[in-house]
Amino acid sequence: MEIAVLGGGHGCYAAATEMSEQGHRVRLWRRDGAALAPVQESSSISLVDHKGKRDVPIHNPTTSLEEAVRGAELIIIPLPATTHNSLAQQLAPLLDDGQVIYLPPGTFGSIIFARAMCEAGNKADVSFAETGTLPYLARKHGSREVVVSAYATRLPTGVFPARNTAYAAKRLKQAYPAIELIEDCLSGALMNAGPIIHPPLIMMNAGPLEHFDAWDIHNEGTQPSIRRVTDSLDGERIAVRETLGYGAPHFPLADHYSPDGEEWMYGNAAHEKLTDSGDWREKIDLMTHRYMNEDTALGLSFLVSVGKWCGKETPLARGFLAIASAITGRDLYAEGRTLENLGLADYSPARMQAFLKDGVFLND
Repeated sequence: MEIAVLGGGHGCYAAATEMSEQGHRVRLWRRDGAALAPVQESSSISLVDHKGKRDVPIHNPTTSLEEAVRGAELIIIPLPATTHNSLAQQLAPLLDDGQVIYLPPGTFGSIIFARAMCEAGNKADVSFAETGTLPYLARKHGSREVVVSAYATRLPTGVFPARNTAYAAKRLKQAYPAIELIEDCLSGALMNAGPIIHPPLIMMNAGPLEHFDAWDIHNEGTQPSIRRVTDSLDGERIAVRETLGYGAPHFPLADHYSPDGEEWMYGNAAHEKLTDSGDWREKIDLMTHRYMNEDTALGLSFLVSVGKWCGKETPLARGFLAIASAITGRDLYAEGRTLENLGLADYSPARMQAFLKDGVFLND
């Protein structure tokens, strides 16, 4: 396939290498020309994973968004949700009938990109899909090297509009055979593990994060009391899913930590692979890190808003959002990715179901 990968982050470089090694023709777009130059000069990215180290050819590394997406059958956007609003506006006029956009994970970003197309007057039939995690535990080492500690083995994925699920699945599964199709993109958004794992870890480790030069929240920062909290927070996510009528499997976070439980998104013993790599021993600035600005400000506000909409209380999610607002000095719910801010809070359950299936906004 012709595949575009948008972005220059850890997951973006990992996606570009995996898609290329699968035999797809990859266009890798990055807006920062100076940062992309080493990849352009070598036409490759150095990949390190369980198979060893090798250079992986990249067909077309480019700083032109139009060049990257024109004619691409699948567009993969493994970027933080904080980039969605600006990128959606740039991308909206460029999309064509039949293209599939994959947001791993999405935080209901499908709606951001679809609305941007509407506002741009682009009526192309485009499918958006989102899942619960990046397909990679990855970290970049230098300007053109990425280290992948683990690859996702299960990717629960919902499509918007859901009427396009069968069509989108044909392309998605050519790239990611691990995809497991679920009801719709709201179900996909409520699989997002980031807002469950990261907010408790950063806020319950705030002292050592601000004291030490580097701290591994996934290693010494993950203690039994914190695990009990993340399991309870995950229980709120699952309760919201069940209230909305979404079925199992819900991919409970406990399976990520269990070496012999139900296979989670990265397979068994994924937590050990992550901590053994040492790549997550880092300096986390609570004011600027994506765990705060993406997983908390956007991810938790989304979960709280959906719980509010469907009548299911989410006290832990609300509590962490309130603590994060105190830390940052911002009202994170007011500025978050909520159903209110997306213009969907007044939808009835029936209207929401029709919207997720057909992709037609109430004011269209």
